Amino acid sequence: MPLTILVVGLVRVQRWFVARRPAHNFVYSTVAHMLAATLAHQVYVELGPHDWGSLDITGSLVEFGWMLVAGLIYEGVQILYIGSVIALAAPEKANARTVLGSPADNVLEAITIGLGAVTAILLVIMPPTVAIMAVVTVVFNRLAEIEQLQADVRTDPKTQVANMRGWTESAERALTRAGKAADPLAILMIDLDHFKWINDTFGHPAGDDVLRHLAQLLDEVTRPSDVVGRFGGEEFLVLLPDTDQAAATVAGERIRSAVAGLRIRTTNKRGDQTLVADRTASIGVAVFPDHGDTLATLMQAADAAVYEAKEGGRNQVRIARAPQDPAPVPPPSREAKHIAH
Repeated sequence: MPLTILVVGLVRVQRWFVARRPAHNFVYSTVAHMLAATLAHQVYVELGPHDWGSLDITGSLVEFGWMLVAGLIYEGVQILYIGSVIALAAPEKANARTVLGSPADNVLEAITIGLGAVTAILLVIMPPTVAIMAVVTVVFNRLAEIEQLQADVRTDPKTQVANMRGWTESAERALTRAGKAADPLAILMIDLDHFKWINDTFGHPAGDDVLRHLAQLLDEVTRPSDVVGRFGGEEFLVLLPDTDQAAATVAGERIRSAVAGLRIRTTNKRGDQTLVADRTASIGVAVFPDHGDTLATLMQAADAAVYEAKEGGRNQVRIARAPQDPAPVPPPSREAKHIAH
């Protein structure tokens, strides 16, 4: 047990010199690792005895199961410990992603635990091979850091959905596949109505909370294959592969209805708790190939449909006009009527 704590402490000290995180964050995360490692170690020892030198096939499977249980305990304790503190520190911002971590974070943690288990086995059976695992671990960490940097470049930091670069890359690939397979594809452009009023009334931090909740909502009400991105300001884009006009309209109405039901707890300009509710969104729908055969033309068509939705009273879904359809003629202004008379 003391050796487990010592190893965790040494690793965390080395990590601190590399990451240079604030001291309180370092101490907090180190305690979480020590607690998780201690509990996992204690449970594994209690499940013993563990005589690896005389294992047969059945015994190996049983031992693998015990190691898997220990790994799950290590992961679970960290999620419970860190996630609970995050939820208590900022309950208004707590959601599945912030409390449990992103799928990528959890996969990375699981792979790290797996590498640790393999290293432990090699240390007992063939100690010199640990040097090979050290090299593999260093290479893996570098690759993971590169992947994380690439993900950060494609992610909007405020809402944690794809930024325009990330969304455009995904949309271009999907559009190419749709063109080759002659499959439909739809784009939704979502514009939150009267967003400036939120900033002016409650302050920009409240506006940021609204954007984060809207991004989370879009993730929840869309399919795993759909791609959500932030276009800019209060505008979001959703890419819908294998979706025709009828299905895209249904998806747009589902989003519009969900936005109308949002109730966001945030703070006002004085820092007091307040509630932002009864918001609406105007949504434009463009479908490949009916409204365009390139991403630029589809986005332009969806944007024009959003403007029609706003001019039509907001809080509605509008389908883009086909390229050959004439643009609607606006009603004459009072000045024009006066001149005509």
